[in-house]
Amino acid sequence: MMLTKKVVGNLKNAIESDLLAISIGVIYLWFGSLKFFPALSPAENLAKNTIHELTFGLIADSKSIILLAILEVGIGILLLLKLWRKTTIVVALFHMALTFTPLLLFPLDSFKEPPLIPTLLGQYIGKNFVIVAALVTMVKKDPLEKKTLTNKS
Repeated sequence: MMLTKKVVGNLKNAIESDLLAISIGVIYLWFGSLKFFPALSPAENLAKNTIHELTFGLIADSKSIILLAILEVGIGILLLLKLWRKTTIVVALFHMALTFTPLLLFPLDSFKEPPLIPTLLGQYIGKNFVIVAALVTMVKKDPLEKKTLTNKS
């Protein structure tokens, strides 16, 4: 009975972690891909402006959006393929932290009435709270983590 519970628990953790990785991977791949094509991403101008501010204009806007697209698509692919999952999650969490900076840098683009009534772009940013929670959950439930069993004799 104890073994059955452990097997079921491990299977549940693996499925939950994979579902989260797949769903977040698809979102990253989808939203990131849009940034390769000018004017397709609703967040393109906000992303360019944010990167411009964070890098003090050292990266040209046309290059910054492509670099962001590469980062996001890369995160998506790595999550979908279960490659370097923990490292990918850390990179994604860092990326997510940066996605919240427009709330501070450009409050009038993010809110109709700061701070409680978000614009569509503000809502686009707000969805990232769910992604952060899922990423943190994945770190805790990662079935790929090597666990050593100790034999108590």
